[in-house]
Amino acid sequence: MNGALTEQLLSAARARLGEAPRERIGELQEGRRLLGIPRPARIVARGTAWHLGVLLLTDDGVLATGDIVRSRAEVRRGFAAESQRRRAELAAAAARGGVPEGETVHIGWHPIDPARLDAASSPLAVRGDDALVRWSAAGGYMPLERYLDERIDLLRHPPERA
Repeated sequence: MNGALTEQLLSAARARLGEAPRERIGELQEGRRLLGIPRPARIVARGTAWHLGVLLLTDDGVLATGDIVRSRAEVRRGFAAESQRRRAELAAAAARGGVPEGETVHIGWHPIDPARLDAASSPLAVRGDDALVRWSAAGGYMPLERYLDERIDLLRHPPERA
């Protein structure tokens, strides 16, 4: 299967998603100095996408997911771990970038070019006539068509209390 057929699967998925909920995608911009005073980082909007597990499907492309941040106002807190401090900084950066409190935004994503897929690419790959997706770093590859079917069904019909 070549990139054109992979793109056909992705196009068919877009058509099936229609009005399904989308999530924000953004880009972290480190604060720059203004008159010598450092400004805090913020996350700026770069559009929306359907979140399908390890993939973010936009109107005209496909992205590999990165980090997911829930926007939250900045509050002084003590942290037991540096990772907690970093998550709080990212949540505050999302709020500074205009993401409403409590909403999620995807950062650290990267574009995938369906025309450049091979047997070793990740999370999407092509082996022989099969388009595959690797749904976790430790997991194996599964057929892209089946993966999209499952993820679209979950997005359109989320489990109760999800």
